[in-house]
Order: sequence, then structure tokens, then C-alpha cells
Amino acid sequence: MRDGRAGGSPATEVGELVRPASGAGAVAGRVSPLALGLWIAIGLAALAYPFAFTKPFPRHLMIMILLYAMLAQAWNILAGYCGQISLGNAVFFGLGAYTSSFLMMTWKVNPWVGMLAGIAVAVLVSQAIGCPCLRLRGHYFAIATIAIGEIVQTVFINWDAVGGARGIWMLQTTESLANFQFHTRKWPYYYIALAMFLGCWAVTRSIARSKLGYYFRAIKDEPEGAQSLGVNLTRYKLIAIGVCAAFSAMGGTFYAQYVLFIDPESVFPLMLSVLICLIAIVGGVGTLWGPVLGAALMIPLSEWTRIALGGSGKALDLLIYGILIVVIAIVQPAGLMGWARGWRAAAK
Repeated sequence: MRDGRAGGSPATEVGELVRPASGAGAVAGRVSPLALGLWIAIGLAALAYPFAFTKPFPRHLMIMILLYAMLAQAWNILAGYCGQISLGNAVFFGLGAYTSSFLMMTWKVNPWVGMLAGIAVAVLVSQAIGCPCLRLRGHYFAIATIAIGEIVQTVFINWDAVGGARGIWMLQTTESLANFQFHTRKWPYYYIALAMFLGCWAVTRSIARSKLGYYFRAIKDEPEGAQSLGVNLTRYKLIAIGVCAAFSAMGGTFYAQYVLFIDPESVFPLMLSVLICLIAIVGGVGTLWGPVLGAALMIPLSEWTRIALGGSGKALDLLIYGILIVVIAIVQPAGLMGWARGWRAAAK
């Protein structure tokens, strides 16, 4: 590992475990005029979307895509980059939703302030969960997160102070950005969701290209090797789960303000954690754009099968939805990003 050199730093040596081949970073850093033009076009299209699609459903669909892309990207930081497969991210999502909603309804706290409080609560809980559970590896950690999710959901179902199984109905206030409520239009929610997603994506990109990202990938690929080089595994796993919890809680507050009603069944279910996980897996785990592609496929697919087949009473929508996921997983285990890489390589 040291190649005969005296005393390289842990950061340098860990970087050697996961660093791309020489010159790859420089090539990735150069953007061709065609690619730059494409990015500008995508950005303009994203900004113009609410004006091009004025009906409620297309706007709602894109809001959900952006929300779930952010949630999957948050999960991707913990699982895709750091290798800690969690099936309990609904805990952080629900804590964000409940904290802001409870503060708003009980003490009239502004939802934006409630969002910050929800992030703080979720991060603190993530550290409390992570200290014992992140010592587990592989499927043992995943099982632990499932158990914690079920425990938290049961606690909130029986906790009358926060509404119990009845949940919390948000009081409708004046429609404004300051109040985080828009009753007659959806486009403000779209731009808020877009800003949240871009923030999460930018943080993920920064992590992936930093020393912290090298540590995460080393912990995922070679935990014993990283530890032998002086990397504190528990510390960096706690950082990963903290960042994941923060963005998940942010999404929970957004969801609460968007639908104006929450209950344990809507914000703490195991299926929400599974869906977040599936979106990242289908798109491509450990990649920047995998969660985006996964959400762009999975959320419209879910809505289409529900609308087209959900009324039969035979759960055909869920059956076809599940079959499509299995087919994608079998044909391309690397997800949609695996296909994208293949097409790009073929084009060269």
C-alpha cells in the first residue's frame, strides 16, 4: 500500500484504495460544449416545467419525483457510498414531519423553523441509533433498522400527545412562502422541491469528490483495510447516517406541509423505507444520478399502474409494478446507470 514510501497520511492511503485510474478525474472534470449545452437545456426545462404543464397532476407527479429523488439520494449517501444498507429511513422522514407539524400546531412555530428543528431531532436520533447499530455489518444492520422502524411507528401510534393513530391535521394559514402553504397552486411546492433536491445532490457530489467520500468508499469496499490505515469506522459511519437523516427529515417536513396531514401509517411505514431503497437500487447505487433516474422511472410507473390497474381490486398494479422491478434487477443489476454507462461506452 505504501509502495516503499515513508509514512503516507491516512487520507492519501485510503485514497489509493478507491482512487480512479490516473487521468480519470481530469477527464471527468472537463465538460464538452455539447454536454454544457445539454445541461443548460435541462436546467431551463426544469425551471419552465410548471409553466409548460399547468394541470395539477403533472405538477404533483414532478413534485413527487423530486421528493423521492432527494430521499433516495440521502439513502445513497449512507448505503451507496458508505455501504450501510438501511431499511429504516422512514424513521427520519417521519421525525421531520412530526416535529415541524407538532411545533406548528402546539406552539405556532413557523414551518421553516420547524424544519430545522426536525432536522436536529432526526440527526440526534440517527446518532443514538448509529452508535450501537453501526457496529453491525451487512444484513444484521439492515435487520436492526427494520426493527427500529417498527418500534418507532408503534410508539407514535400509541403516543396520544402527538395525535396517536389519528395523526395530525395541519391548520390552514395564509397562503405564502413564509407560511409554507399554497392552497390554490402547486408551482411553489415544485420550486421548493427542486431546490431541496439540488441541495441534496450538490452535497452528495461534494462528498463524493472529497476526502470524506474516499473514506466512505473505503469503509464500504475495504473496512478492515481502512481501519488499519487509521480511519475511525464508527465516526465516519455516524457522519453518513447524520447527513442521510438530515435530508430525510427535510423531506418529511416538506411532505407534511404539502399534504397538511400526517399519521404514523403515512410517514413511518416500512414500505416507504423499502421504496426509497428500491429507487436508488433501480437507478444505480453509489452514483450521483442513479437516484434521479430511479425516481424518474419508479414514481411515474407507480402512478400509472395505480391509475390504470388499481381499481380492479386484485392488486394487479402492485403485481405488474413488482414484476417490472424484478426484470430490471435481473437484466441490469447495476441499475439504469449501468445501462447508461454501457451506451456511453458503445458510443465511444
